[in-house]
Amino acid sequence: MLIEKLKPPDWKDKPKLISLFSGCGGLDLPFHEAGFELVWANDFNQDACATFSKNIAPVIVSDPVETVDISSVGDADIVTGGFPCQDFSIIWKKPGLDGERGNLYTYFRDFVKEKHPKAFVAENVKGLLSANNRRAIEQIISDFEQADPGYLVKVKLYNFAEYGVPQLRERVVLVGIRKDTGFNFVFPAPEYGPGRKHEFRTSKQALDKVSEVKHNNEHMKIKPRTVEILSRIKPGGNFRDIDPDDEYYVKGMISHVYRRLHPDKPSTTIIAGGGGGTWGYHYDETRALTNRERARIQTFPDYFEFCGTFGEIRRQIGNAVPPDGVVTLVQALIPLFNGGYEQTDLDLIDQQMRGLSIKQRIAHAEAESEGRIDASQDHKPGGAGHVPPQWTEELGMGRRAAVGPQRKVSEKEKLLHC
Repeated sequence: MLIEKLKPPDWKDKPKLISLFSGCGGLDLPFHEAGFELVWANDFNQDACATFSKNIAPVIVSDPVETVDISSVGDADIVTGGFPCQDFSIIWKKPGLDGERGNLYTYFRDFVKEKHPKAFVAENVKGLLSANNRRAIEQIISDFEQADPGYLVKVKLYNFAEYGVPQLRERVVLVGIRKDTGFNFVFPAPEYGPGRKHEFRTSKQALDKVSEVKHNNEHMKIKPRTVEILSRIKPGGNFRDIDPDDEYYVKGMISHVYRRLHPDKPSTTIIAGGGGGTWGYHYDETRALTNRERARIQTFPDYFEFCGTFGEIRRQIGNAVPPDGVVTLVQALIPLFNGGYEQTDLDLIDQQMRGLSIKQRIAHAEAESEGRIDASQDHKPGGAGHVPPQWTEELGMGRRAAVGPQRKVSEKEKLLHC
């Protein structure tokens, strides 16, 4: 796993980190491995807090974030968190900011406003980009930009499979950099997938020798009917493989129903919950995945031990950020805290970014990370709302905006993303 190769640099002063909506710690584990000092964390779920304490640092509290006195929490150089995503999910109905959990991001924002960290990293589901007709993501970015003393906010739609995770998992990642630092953060380039440095990591690779891991590797009891259903589904298939006239046919609403892994492809998204038929199923054996197998696909190291019941552990794993997916992001942020970077006028870049739509911001992040936009040229003067000519051409402004790499997509890649 990539996280096992992440070593702390020779820190002058270890950066202090506050984690919100921490869950079991998937987003924070790479920072911890890189030598960041976890000073305070919060999650409302006690089992997730127990997992976090056992594996990362015993600094997490399970009080509801709404009740936390922010002034009583120590200062930090970076704030991380995945504010609750249920109200933005594309699987279910999306109330967005109007939902009871959609506004919990404001507590994350308030921590940023009071602690003035050099950076923050926030993660959420893809549905955030379309919630409330895109007004949700626009409001969230605007709120963070205006947090004193001012932040440059960049947004990227990650497919974590492109960053070494054996799973097709799309999530929105926001990175904010305090403008007075002059650090022009660029999202790291993806290195996995067709036409890139490495092939996608596969389910079979992820589960290699997993049976040797003792903890969190219990098998679910499986009914004879489920065995019959799975025997009719090919590796990589789901309930749709079963003939409608077959006595074991089941009707599903989402593709996760009786979805089996394919040994030679990344897994589809590991989810946190759901009823019968949504547990994720082995490609070779007619059974549900164990929690350790889910953890492998989510790239948690084998030493990472989860606390709670079988279903609760499944929830923690399914809600987590896959640690390997943010290893290169952590590495890209290290110079901000260790010095040695070229100063950039982030006020000018901020003015230019505000001339872009959300779709264009995402296209800009893709182009910048892949070198199609030169980050060193982003700070050329142009005035508020001015968009540099290089951006105009690369992002197709006035024409079709570029979204992602400008290369032909193979038939194999199309199948992988189905």
